[in-house]
Amino acid sequence: MSVDIECIVIGAGVVGLATARKLAMAGKEVLLVEAEEAIGMGISSRNSEVIHAGIYYPANSLKARLCVQGKEMLYRYCEERGVAYQRIGKLLVATSAAQLPQLDNLQAQARANQVNDLVKLDRKQVLALEPALHCEAALLSPSTGIIDSHGLMLALQGDLENHGGQCVFHTPLENVVIEEDGTFRCTFGGAEAMTLRCHTLVNAAGLHAPSLARQFKGLNPAFIPPEYYCKGNYFTLSGKAPFSHLIYPMPNESGLGVHLTLDLGRQAKFGPDTEWITEEDYTVNPARADQFYAAVRSYWPELADGCLEPGYAGIRPKIVSSHEAAADFMISAPAQHGIANLLNLFGIESPGLTACIALADEVWQALNPTSH
Repeated sequence: MSVDIECIVIGAGVVGLATARKLAMAGKEVLLVEAEEAIGMGISSRNSEVIHAGIYYPANSLKARLCVQGKEMLYRYCEERGVAYQRIGKLLVATSAAQLPQLDNLQAQARANQVNDLVKLDRKQVLALEPALHCEAALLSPSTGIIDSHGLMLALQGDLENHGGQCVFHTPLENVVIEEDGTFRCTFGGAEAMTLRCHTLVNAAGLHAPSLARQFKGLNPAFIPPEYYCKGNYFTLSGKAPFSHLIYPMPNESGLGVHLTLDLGRQAKFGPDTEWITEEDYTVNPARADQFYAAVRSYWPELADGCLEPGYAGIRPKIVSSHEAAADFMISAPAQHGIANLLNLFGIESPGLTACIALADEVWQALNPTSH
């Protein structure tokens, strides 16, 4: 069988970049194809830029395992490649006595996920760290951090290119025909409209991974989940926040609650909230600020009126609806759908950034199950 290129990876977000890098470093000939004009233009540039510890996810889930593995790999990678990060730590706060049992439950969940560094603090200990915080007690997660996500993606792209991989932009995938000889005939539109045959195909298109997979002629649609868009809005704080840690309230039925995160310049932002939408839309409605003020004042009562400004929004690529329990990452590999050398990544929401390098290793193993 003749192919134009050995491997094609669709989507130059953080997971696509990490996956293409892994394949290239394993000696494969790799083309990373992106519909937008540059790396990370989709959901990879619209998140909290937090390196997560791995506390909340169900025990033995891919999210839990790859977050905990990925966190250590990511810190190591940042050190090796000079990517800016800070191991800043976060406080998970119980703002009322009624929430105290949730702290114990979270500590137990963390232990089940092999996260053993959480420290329980009483009110006095918390105030010694963060005098402006209102709470009854908290858990300190010292291994939570923040990262320059664009710097990370540039480093991953550099590694890919240094190992002979290529990136092409403005090149949306239109369809794929799975040929009888097992190769993939991929048709691309855009400025560089072309058809290429490859031996291995990885769909890491984030939000659009399920809709793209439906254009793969020869893939049984039963192996493609539905897609749902769950928007998260962020508001930024005008002025300086009196906090040096990330602050997370107790999770609620709609998600992790409106938390306070800091970027590497110590600028504070609040979010994300939860807004289910039907099409891609990144505008932030200023009227949502009212809900933010109420939520944030539960742990920071001194938040002044008028100092929250619409920031940005991201969209979580959900594969279950708002009425269902959150889904795990779905790595749809040959072992599942029966097509050799095809892998689809579905529902790669948080902690996808934290897990990206571990996810790339997982993709490699799923495509090469005998290469342990």
